[in-house]
Amino acid sequence: MIAGGARRLGAAGAPATSADSAGRELTADQAGSFVLENSMLRPVPLVPEVSLHLADDAFRVWEEAERNVGASTAGEAGLPPPFWAFAWAGGQALARYILDHPETVAGRSVLDLGSGSGLAAIAAAVAGASSVLASEVDPFAAAAISLNAAANGVMIDVAGDVLNGIGEDAAVILAADVWYERQFADRAITMLRRANRRGADVLVGDIGRAFLPRSTLRELATYDVPVLAELENTSVKRVLILTLL
Repeated sequence: MIAGGARRLGAAGAPATSADSAGRELTADQAGSFVLENSMLRPVPLVPEVSLHLADDAFRVWEEAERNVGASTAGEAGLPPPFWAFAWAGGQALARYILDHPETVAGRSVLDLGSGSGLAAIAAAVAGASSVLASEVDPFAAAAISLNAAANGVMIDVAGDVLNGIGEDAAVILAADVWYERQFADRAITMLRRANRRGADVLVGDIGRAFLPRSTLRELATYDVPVLAELENTSVKRVLILTLL
């Protein structure tokens, strides 16, 4: 997990170290080298304006990541899945929505919750956000965000677990593909409601996963998003763009 405060990532370079899931230091160079060796820079299907370092085989990358850091370093539960290695449907749709509606973020501070590859964060930066903070606890994802930001010529800060308040003063909070696990979803919606009460705009992108708090959200747009059939059991997913009621 990347510790507490935000660090600058992107065209200016990555931080010297980040912590892995057991707390031992994994250098940014090591994580970055792993991302480069296990992915290829390519345009995102629904957002061709943005290119990401993407992989073709989730399970192989996951196994390679755990071998890369070692069993003792990965911890009892292992490393998190390589969410950074794929352009998930919710992130693609949210990035498309932001680029199609740049006024939602232009000149405003943005927090991207559970950023993964950094796709939505990059879209916000491209659309003119005054600052962008990407939240990610996986050191490989942090490295991927750094590489992806640099590839797209934008600057992004990164922080670890922001659900305890870091970055909550952002004017816009993005939450794509974060509704897959109950505990995290409960913490996320609590944080989003708190931020919304003090004036933040919230934008959610999701396919309608089990823990999406649909009754507290209203629909802004829908997109049919090309996805990897190996991951989603279909080649296209319908994605909702939502905001808090």
